[in-house]
Amino acid sequence: MISKVVSGLMGILFYRAQVFYFSEEERREFEKMYLIAATENTEVNYTSKYPKHRFIQYIAATKPVILHGSNNSEISEFEARRQTLYNGQIVNAVFGTKDGIWPLFYAVLDKKKVKGGIRNACLKVEGGSPHYFFSLNKETLDAGPWTTGMIYFLPGETFKRAGNGLVSFDEWVSETPVKPIAKVLVEPYDFLFLNSVSCHKDTESIVKSWLLYRLRTKGKNRKIRS
Repeated sequence: MISKVVSGLMGILFYRAQVFYFSEEERREFEKMYLIAATENTEVNYTSKYPKHRFIQYIAATKPVILHGSNNSEISEFEARRQTLYNGQIVNAVFGTKDGIWPLFYAVLDKKKVKGGIRNACLKVEGGSPHYFFSLNKETLDAGPWTTGMIYFLPGETFKRAGNGLVSFDEWVSETPVKPIAKVLVEPYDFLFLNSVSCHKDTESIVKSWLLYRLRTKGKNRKIRS
């Protein structure tokens, strides 16, 4: 009961992607492309007629992998680094997620053009679907901060969930170095919520950014391509 109430509140504040169902044709194509890339530890040669975000979602949902998005397309090994979890805890780890949408934000956001803070989240309510929030300040948005990037598929064996509870970020961490299994090139249009990135002031509280998120993105094209 509590989780349903919390999920309902999250649905008012944030966006939630549709549940994806994959045809047999999609599954065959996605399995074949991923198997070739994973066997050779190389980049996926994406030749499918289906949107690339569906491929990423499929691999995230069906394989024991963790996803990581980056502007850097030539990472051969991820090293543990000092970073901050969503709850403020400092860890020395490789970051990733099991979600197939959230890492696209990090892959196509040009870090060289970011001025000030990045505010974003993939929040999961226990037993429910993830909810998303993405916001940049005006200076960053005016700079045209989108670029090509890479989604890396990492082996999940050494990763553990960073947080638990009724509501938590879909963050996973590995305290040991990780070599990618495969990777796939992505463009800004592959990011489903590209047109649902809001604009915040760095001086405002994160709570205010959350409360105004849907209002600030109202009227934008938020259609999710199926």
